[in-house]
Amino acid sequence: MTGTPVRLDLSSPTRGPRGKPPKHFVDLTPEQRIEAVTDLGEKPFRAKQLATHYFTHLTNDPALMTDLPKATRDKLVEGLFPQLLTAHRTQTADKGTTVKTLWHLFDGAKVESVLMRYRNRTTLCVSSQAGCGLACSFCATGQLGLTRNLSTAEIVEQVRAAARSLADGEVPGGPTRLTNVVFMGMGEPLANYKSVMETVRRLVAPAPDGLGMSARNVTVSTVGMVPAMDRLAKEGIPVTLALSLHAPDDELRSELVPVNTRWSVDEALDSAHRYFEVTGRRVSIEYALIRDINDHAWRADLLGEKLNARGRGWVHCNPIPLNPTPGSKWTASDPRVEQEFVARLRAHGIPTTIRDTRGSEIDGACGQLAAEEDE
Repeated sequence: MTGTPVRLDLSSPTRGPRGKPPKHFVDLTPEQRIEAVTDLGEKPFRAKQLATHYFTHLTNDPALMTDLPKATRDKLVEGLFPQLLTAHRTQTADKGTTVKTLWHLFDGAKVESVLMRYRNRTTLCVSSQAGCGLACSFCATGQLGLTRNLSTAEIVEQVRAAARSLADGEVPGGPTRLTNVVFMGMGEPLANYKSVMETVRRLVAPAPDGLGMSARNVTVSTVGMVPAMDRLAKEGIPVTLALSLHAPDDELRSELVPVNTRWSVDEALDSAHRYFEVTGRRVSIEYALIRDINDHAWRADLLGEKLNARGRGWVHCNPIPLNPTPGSKWTASDPRVEQEFVARLRAHGIPTTIRDTRGSEIDGACGQLAAEEDE
């Protein structure tokens, strides 16, 4: 393959009218929440009441905060819970159990999240940036360019809204709770490291300071930003790390995933293995199978060899049939080629599972999020 070098935007600047979101209750630590409440002339214990409503009852509606005086709740909500996201459109697939939401942010930026209900779990795919600056050639989001980073509260609000929808029984199957969050929506999570990690802390903090989720049920994806991966390993929060590899050789991966020109395949895999060594958490290798591009049997063998060279039992591979994006010249691998690729990996002893492509008909699957409006 040949191509024009792509300039990577790793600095996450804002552009045009985009700006910094207003400070939200969720952006604050428990100590800062107490300070914010007292600054508004209220007693410190009101902070815990607000946290309980938000993280346990999943609401920011003052009308539902009946344990607070009406004047107090209205003042606190107005001062601490600015509206950051507005649901502009929802689309469903899989008999209503996959729900994609297009959100308008406070400044007009747009992101999408995808909620998926399975038999034994519910998973929300969240966005951490509006757009993405890493320009992966087969990803619709990567072709948008970067608008800006999302704040902690803008990410957590996606989670709260999904959890509330499930609790209210709005997704077929009856009321349930949100069990898993994956940072695999729009954006490169580790390019927005601070907000993503603060979000993770809100997800795993026990109630009422957070949602009380298991860190093992939170997945942070990256295209291989090595310094940030190494930093993540030292956080002491054993989330699942997913490395979007897509090619085992530098020549091809640099074309598909331009960040590879900064951190090579081997550097990314070395960092992923260090994450396993520090946390004991098995790493997921994500690999979009693209017909006649990266789905060759020899590439499966090379990937298996590279993974095994770093040890056994530290990794799980998730091949993903490429999801179509408008105007793309590429498509998913032939099923027989896909089967051979998987068989080769398994022959190397690599646990391998084909990734579910739910939501593809509503452009809600991996690589398809582009935050497009209705025609």
